[in-house]
Amino acid sequence: MVASYTLQRFATYGSRVQVLRLYVAVLILLTFGLSERVRAQDEKPPEMQPGYVVGTVSNANGELVANANVVLTSSDGQGRRTALTNDNGFFEFHDVNPGVSFQITANAEGLAEWRSPSITITPSQFKILTDIRLRVPTVSTTVEVTQTSEEIATEQVKIQEKQRIFGVIPNFYAVYDSNAAPLTTKLKFRLALKTATDPIAFLGSGFLAGLQQAADTPDYGQGAQGYAKRFSANTADAFTNVMIGGAILPSLLHQDPRYFYQGTGTTESRIRHAVLYPFVCKGDNGKLQPNYSSLGGDLASSAISNFYYPESNRGAGMVFTNFAISTSARIGASLAQEFVLRKLTRRRGDSQ
Repeated sequence: MVASYTLQRFATYGSRVQVLRLYVAVLILLTFGLSERVRAQDEKPPEMQPGYVVGTVSNANGELVANANVVLTSSDGQGRRTALTNDNGFFEFHDVNPGVSFQITANAEGLAEWRSPSITITPSQFKILTDIRLRVPTVSTTVEVTQTSEEIATEQVKIQEKQRIFGVIPNFYAVYDSNAAPLTTKLKFRLALKTATDPIAFLGSGFLAGLQQAADTPDYGQGAQGYAKRFSANTADAFTNVMIGGAILPSLLHQDPRYFYQGTGTTESRIRHAVLYPFVCKGDNGKLQPNYSSLGGDLASSAISNFYYPESNRGAGMVFTNFAISTSARIGASLAQEFVLRKLTRRRGDSQ
């Protein structure tokens, strides 16, 4: 019986040892598994290891720049990171995400900004930037050249002097620029002389002399001598008319002798504009005023012709008849300018 009790106790003791051993084994397994789990959480995969970006900032002379502002901007939208260079021009950025492109900019007071191309680093890469050089900013100077009114008018007259109907017949007194600058006295005489001495003007006098020769008027007779007198009279009429009405009186009265093309509006308003031109002109001050220059030029030219026309063609009646003819011809020319001649004028310079 003592033996039986002894065996029972031994068996009980043996079972307790086994349980204790099992318990210790479970604790060891749990502890090992937990440590492995923590270690797995703490360690990042190699492809996720951040990198470093360091560098130095210098100026164009190679001198290191302290307190330069360096900015790292990522393309993944993680914001901007900034750093200031130390006394040796050195800067650094830690924990830069690999595989994500970024850009470095650097600037300092009095120097132009430096900007890098897009940069991407690999895991754990130590990227060194040594070519950051800040240069003196380029100063852009703008010089505004302002033309005077006389210079503008001179350029416009140069364009007018190239205006010819069919590229041949002078059309110097037509203005197609609504903002044309007023003419100076010099330009008024220049334009008048250019018109009076143009070869086509002499051809026109010769053609008119031929028509007058056929009509036997004025009373210069027939033959070469009669034609020469008519040609000379027509040339003198044209010269005195354009010089007095286009240069002398416009200069004295400060009026513009040119025809200003309207081109817009109703047909009635354009007709009215053309018909009124011999009677209403634009002053050098830009305001409309009675066209004393045109009317005075026609009247003065007709009066002067009274000195070289035959006696049978002289007198006040003839002067006013020629004046009326000249003014009527000017109205017809204005209507042609407004509705026909602009389309036929070559090498014209206008803003419309």
